[in-house]
Amino acid sequence: MDVSMTTTSFELHGHRVVKSLGVVRGIIVRSRSIFGTIGASFQTLVGGDITLLMELCEKTRAGAFDMMVDHAVERGANAVIGVQYDATEIMQGVTEVICYGTAVIVEPTR
Repeated sequence: MDVSMTTTSFELHGHRVVKSLGVVRGIIVRSRSIFGTIGASFQTLVGGDITLLMELCEKTRAGAFDMMVDHAVERGANAVIGVQYDATEIMQGVTEVICYGTAVIVEPTR
């Protein structure tokens, strides 16, 4: 599925939903390594962006998104609407990131 067929809204411009296939999700649980934690701690001393953690967060969100898209394709969808992210700290240093939305079949409007 082309990522242009995903949206945070509940409509996909230029398309109409012909069938809803239900909720799809991608879940990743990640922890920081001791080296990443130490490196991030040093970056906080300098101030500014904490690039080590930004990179970890971006990779985690991208992974959860890709898993959600794969789940939608498995269900036969050609689009996902209402895409959202959520994160929960499960225990200190361990975070769950979920990306979810509604898998749908759409067709172009004419």
